[in-house]
Amino acid sequence: MRSNRSNRPKKPRRAKTGPQRSPRPVPASATTWDLLSSSHRHTDQLGQVIGRTLEGGETIALYGPLGAGKTALVRGIAQGLGAPPSAVSSPTFVLIHEYRGRLPLAHVDLFRIDSKRALDSTGLVEYFSGRTVAAIEWADKGLSVLPQDRLDIALSHVTARRRSIRLQATGPQSTALLARTRSGYGGILRTAATRRSRMKGTTGS
Repeated sequence: MRSNRSNRPKKPRRAKTGPQRSPRPVPASATTWDLLSSSHRHTDQLGQVIGRTLEGGETIALYGPLGAGKTALVRGIAQGLGAPPSAVSSPTFVLIHEYRGRLPLAHVDLFRIDSKRALDSTGLVEYFSGRTVAAIEWADKGLSVLPQDRLDIALSHVTARRRSIRLQATGPQSTALLARTRSGYGGILRTAATRRSRMKGTTGS
């Protein structure tokens, strides 16, 4: 007895054109990083790691209230770039200070900016090309001219000493910077943990 399968029309085979995959979204963990700084030294260390991993042309936008640690973070970035950190101060009156290290660093403070006209007169956009790194305090006052691809860093008070810090990348360049920063900062934490472990072992012996 013949099977009915042989009488069924065969479905035409589709030509193989390779897998049609939609682009994978970048996971939130790759673009956002939350950490807690327990001291001024930790904030400074984070800035140094950022400075060491910069490749040139990045924009770092800083947000947070007075005393949150924005200038301290820029001081660490300057040190990581090989510029003298002692020269870094809040450029509230000059608006923009330039420092020379491994890469040129423009330290910008927009605290006193109160209009689009005042923002345009700073010449800030001129720093968004070439190898200069721009670190901008009170960046919320300059959002209209900031590059789409930037590393946003928001600092907020938790206690008198502790700070909550959120780093958020907004494009491919800043995402790569964030990845390098997380890796470098993780190395510092691992080294510190190893030292503590060795000290405990020495004390206990």
